[in-house]
Amino acid sequence: MKIVFDKIGQTPKPFDLTVDSVNFKGTLVKSAYHRVRLEGSLDGVIDLTCDRCGDEYQENISSPLSLTLSDEIIETEDDLDIIEFLDGVIDLDFIVQSEIASIQNSYHNCKNCENDTQEFEKEF
Repeated sequence: MKIVFDKIGQTPKPFDLTVDSVNFKGTLVKSAYHRVRLEGSLDGVIDLTCDRCGDEYQENISSPLSLTLSDEIIETEDDLDIIEFLDGVIDLDFIVQSEIASIQNSYHNCKNCENDTQEFEKEF
């Protein structure tokens, strides 16, 4: 789902999107001339790989998401949760796919390996 940056106003604009079994819903509201505030949540099931044994499993997620979106380059260290859409079009599919990839790239243990403290090495 793509939304033109200039179409976002001071009134919250709701959105609801489902990508790969994950529902992404929330609101967009203009917070400054070149900034839009996204408040939302990710809810659903994602595929993960256990970093200990290599088995794939599914995990339920429920995660709040708060981002600043901009249509210009922002050089600040005050807010690290900024996504720049320099073409003036907010791509919500890109945001949800990036958040899913970020979760998947974190360190995960399956239920079998969660409390296992033995040294472990598995050859593939």
